[in-house]
Amino acid sequence: MSTETTGLVLAAPSRAWVETVARRSEGVALPLGALLIGFLAFSVFLAVLGKSPVAFFGYVYQAGFGTEFSWSNTLSRAAPLLLAALCVALPARLGLVVIGGEGAIVLGGVAAGALAMSLPGLPGPIGILMMGLGAMIAGGAWIGAIGAMRYYRGVNETISSLLMAYIAIALMNHLVEGPFRDPASLNKPSTAPLPDAYRIGELPFIDVHWGLAAGILACVLCWVLIERTTWGFAARIVGGNVRAAEVQGLPTGVLMVGFTALGGACAGLAGMFEVAAIHGSANASLAAGYGYTAILIAFLARHNALAVIPVAVLFAGLEASSGLIQRRMELPDATIAVLEGLVFVAILLSETLTGRMRLFQPELWRRTS
Repeated sequence: MSTETTGLVLAAPSRAWVETVARRSEGVALPLGALLIGFLAFSVFLAVLGKSPVAFFGYVYQAGFGTEFSWSNTLSRAAPLLLAALCVALPARLGLVVIGGEGAIVLGGVAAGALAMSLPGLPGPIGILMMGLGAMIAGGAWIGAIGAMRYYRGVNETISSLLMAYIAIALMNHLVEGPFRDPASLNKPSTAPLPDAYRIGELPFIDVHWGLAAGILACVLCWVLIERTTWGFAARIVGGNVRAAEVQGLPTGVLMVGFTALGGACAGLAGMFEVAAIHGSANASLAAGYGYTAILIAFLARHNALAVIPVAVLFAGLEASSGLIQRRMELPDATIAVLEGLVFVAILLSETLTGRMRLFQPELWRRTS
């Protein structure tokens, strides 16, 4: 074998290794860079207002992560964000941009509250299980319909999911103020309070309800589904090229409807935990904006179900600090939303530039004659 041939054989693994490392590094560096850019832009915004960025982030740490109570508050807020982010991340692996998780949350909560009213006397675990299944069916059917409209009718899933979220909130308000309203709820219309047996308690040793464990488990299972199963592999092929997937005989329609429905089921389960662990009944408080914050979380995690976990905790801490910032810095409660918006713009810009400014371009590694 000639020296030239030997050099080519030895260079091939090195080139593949370098390109693999470059791709993985990019997958971490881009979200972190977008987060940093968003924070820097927000610091400039605060400076223009005459406020101290150092004080702001100090209050964020204090209220979100500084004490045991802060951690409990943050993790409680992270529970619905974990499940709602999967409603965005799972369809995104098929190339679908679904942003209507808020609708699945509120309908899941209403379904759970209605089932608690209609199933009195059941043992607590069975009642909670039925509430969870009902919430998942409601959320899954609502978001699954978006996937069906996208595949069978060509309806843009981003627009349809956003519009259906508004419809779901209106439907929730109608139900809790009309057919499902508890006559005793005078000032704040809601369903009847859940029996104590149907309330979900806290995890051992920490002041956080079981929704956190369910959210983490759901993220792990969804990661396994996407990365370690044939269904997940097929979904990623569809996300890369729908036409190629159809040529290969993959059930594109089943995958689109199935993965959107699964994402909606996760968001519906978040609504059930909000009712059974936080509010005690279904009411307008279900529309708390978790579904919209989850969009940013999923994009910043680059639709990786495992990466959703730390990102959700980070943004839960940010939102937990809004009250303290409002009191100490005399800033409006929507200040955190401004920060999240700047981070979202930064992550969208980073996604746009992905592949255009890579350090390792394939052309650099081609053998020139």
